[in-house]
Amino acid sequence: MPEGPSLVIARELCAPFIGNTVTAVAGNSKEDILRMAGEKLLDVKTWGKHLLLCFEGFTFRIHLLLFGSYLINEQKATALRLGLKFRKGEINFYNASVKILEGDVNDYYDWSADIMNDEWDPVAAMVKLKKNPLVMICDALLEQDIFAGVGNIIKNEVLHRVSIHPESLTGKIPEQLLQEMTEQARIYSFEFLEWKKNYVLKQHWLAHTKKTCMRCGSSLIKKQTGKKKRRSFFCTNCQKLYV
Repeated sequence: MPEGPSLVIARELCAPFIGNTVTAVAGNSKEDILRMAGEKLLDVKTWGKHLLLCFEGFTFRIHLLLFGSYLINEQKATALRLGLKFRKGEINFYNASVKILEGDVNDYYDWSADIMNDEWDPVAAMVKLKKNPLVMICDALLEQDIFAGVGNIIKNEVLHRVSIHPESLTGKIPEQLLQEMTEQARIYSFEFLEWKKNYVLKQHWLAHTKKTCMRCGSSLIKKQTGKKKRRSFFCTNCQKLYV
């Protein structure tokens, strides 16, 4: 599933179409996608893992789920979920979730929860974390109302970076360390963005999918952790368990 930084890249690639009118719409989405025909694309936003195509009075929310993809000015044989044509160019989505949001898009989203947004509020994130002391930190980092845009890669890399075991209880982690983790979630997300743009993201992974800890040389544990049962890669030697 694409994480927040990957959606920012999608937004940037779609940005040249802002201000242009949709000349044709196609796709097998059950939503009323034809209402975009003849409408001007006013803006393209992201919130976490959502790509938002904004029109006058409504917004189309695109979620790429586990296997979704998109192409700019290209097509592929896979069934088209949503395709938008403009006078010069097109945007095509495959295996994605499409939903219409009526009215002002700002009424649907807390931008301060989006790890990639200029309005990101780490203080608000800390308040939310403290309200969930019995939640494993591996689950807390994936809560989109706290860290919108954080996915499994960011989770694993950030927890390794700050030396926290993924099965630690949020309320047992020292506040200063929890604050550092919150700060690193945003820092790492922007590093992720730059590495992905330069096609070197995997070269910078220190924990995700790795077998050996790049810090101490110990074997990494691969395990489905927390209630979300997502894959965690962690070092029991240098990532402390707080319970």
